[in-house]
Amino acid sequence: MIIAPSMLVADFARLGQEARALELAGADWLHWDVMDGHFVPNLTHGALPIRACREHSDLTFNAHLMISEPLRYLDDFVEAGADIITAHIEAQDDAGQFLEAVRDAGRRPALAISPDTPPEAIAELLPLCEMITVMGVHPGFAGQQFIEGTIARTAQVRRLIEQSGREAHIQVDGGVGTENIHELCQAGADVIVSGSFILRHPDGYAEAIRQLRALE
Repeated sequence: MIIAPSMLVADFARLGQEARALELAGADWLHWDVMDGHFVPNLTHGALPIRACREHSDLTFNAHLMISEPLRYLDDFVEAGADIITAHIEAQDDAGQFLEAVRDAGRRPALAISPDTPPEAIAELLPLCEMITVMGVHPGFAGQQFIEGTIARTAQVRRLIEQSGREAHIQVDGGVGTENIHELCQAGADVIVSGSFILRHPDGYAEAIRQLRALE
């Protein structure tokens, strides 16, 4: 299981130190939630904070673009040092074109699917994806309650991947903690994004990550 803490919950005034601390605590990837105030009703990280933190951590950086026109800004995130670049299938841009552009740029292409979108919507795009992100909450804000149907949707995505004959990660993003991580892994998830559980854990980042790994 890959643990990817969400930098959305990190201290924005200390992002470089937070990135380093999470790496030392045992994180595998760092998850950057990029929001434009249009696709979702919130504004967060852009490419510049990712670029600034790249020198502080050797972890895989996943830029999760919750923005309307991901193709328009793709080059910025490539140049910032993002390793995986994820767009939503619900975005305005053509998802297939986006995925091909990410691959052509030498990065790992991924696709996210919001809770109200049927998993079947991604089926034809699976040959272009290295990862599917299943949202466990409606995109836009940290700290939301986990949507229980996410476990069944994760299993559905896993079946679609297996039927396609393609190998791809399944990442679950939003509301994940010790109460649901085991069921998500059983359903087929192998990448877990966790923001509030890790970064607001009373016993620190390393203990939060240890507790998650113990239940996979």
